[in-house]
Amino acid sequence: MEILVLGLNYKTAPVEIREKFTFGDDSTPRALHLLSQTKSVVESVILGTCNRTEIYVVCDQLHTGRFYTRNFLAEWFGVDRESFQEHLYVKENDEAIRHLFRVACGLDSMVMGETQILGQVRDAFLLAQQHETTGTVFNTLFKQAITLAKRAHTETGIGQNAVSVSYAAIELGKKIFGSFRDKSVLILGAGKMSELTAKHLHANGVSRVRVANRTLQRAELLARKFKGESCTLDHLAEALLEADIVISSTGAPGYVVTYEQLKPIVKQRKHRPLFMVDIAVPRDLDPRLHDLDNVYLYDIDDLEGIVENNLRERSQEAERIEDMIAEELVAFKNWLNTLGVVPLISALREKAFVIHADAMRKIENKLPDLTERELHIIRKHTRGIINQLLHDPVVRLKELAVQKSGEEVLEIFSTIFALEGILERRQQEAQWAEEKARSTSARESAVAAPTGE
Repeated sequence: MEILVLGLNYKTAPVEIREKFTFGDDSTPRALHLLSQTKSVVESVILGTCNRTEIYVVCDQLHTGRFYTRNFLAEWFGVDRESFQEHLYVKENDEAIRHLFRVACGLDSMVMGETQILGQVRDAFLLAQQHETTGTVFNTLFKQAITLAKRAHTETGIGQNAVSVSYAAIELGKKIFGSFRDKSVLILGAGKMSELTAKHLHANGVSRVRVANRTLQRAELLARKFKGESCTLDHLAEALLEADIVISSTGAPGYVVTYEQLKPIVKQRKHRPLFMVDIAVPRDLDPRLHDLDNVYLYDIDDLEGIVENNLRERSQEAERIEDMIAEELVAFKNWLNTLGVVPLISALREKAFVIHADAMRKIENKLPDLTERELHIIRKHTRGIINQLLHDPVVRLKELAVQKSGEEVLEIFSTIFALEGILERRQQEAQWAEEKARSTSARESAVAAPTGE
């Protein structure tokens, strides 16, 4: 069995390409069902987020797995194969496993170390499991990936430091206020960065949002998003008096809030701290505001410096996680190699006990006067001899299977004990059972399908 991942993400494809390859919540079960019926595909999981679409498959052969999974993508989304070929990445076996581990741990995310992707990986796996498109390999691999990601976030500080300007502002604010509960935020201007920072503050407990802008119409538009209030810059003094947090990004040519303007307002605030974030270039807030008592002023350079430092810290933590991934990859490969041992051991035991059963029939024919108790004793002790005889070869086989020459060892073992016939029969039986299950599923789908009027 081979493991493949085919996908497009924010690093390989622009958003106008990625949006063409989006699996909806309602359509993913149907896609999984169709993918499971695709030639060469044995197990499958579909992972779709705003930044990536990935298809994980266990297939019987790499070249057919690649070909038919690409075809599935092209047919499902109704696009020509060549139109997205340059944006598609394909990873095989060790690289595919390592990729899944990195994705689950947040190392392949746009924001390194983010935890949302872990939940998305878990949900994708559970959905595939629910619709029975996973099996022995993926049930083990995805559970191992999820467990590894949880451990990575628990044992390292990969997700502890803010790595975006808006989150850096939140981190600073928490140092000043401890909690944003019952705090009010004043947004100066209606810029995208101001809106994003306000969104994070609102999510962290800010209770009141007020937007002040040169034109009231734009202020009202942004204020509605937070069920807040709006005003023009003419009412700025009143707004500054009430605010706990100020986020400014107006694009004005000069300072929107000056030292002389804020100084009397600070006295009226009676020692209440004022947290001010200036995201504008050129700056909106007079740098001298920082000299006022209980005023904490940060500009874009302050925030980007925090982000840069935090990114360095996350990179160091990522190196620790890469080491954890390397260990988990070896552990999974060792487990995967032992899968080839299971059918061989089973075939060997089947052959041994067929021989034993045949020998017992001959004993009964040659010694017809043996009592049932005597036959039971003979049967029990001869089976014990077989079990003892098989024990050491089975143990050695498991040990050798995880080495680099494991596949060659399994082939030699099969040849020595002449197990090819049993293995071939079992493979045919499994194929017949799979074809029967697919045929039954197709008939049930046809019956369940609605008819046109």
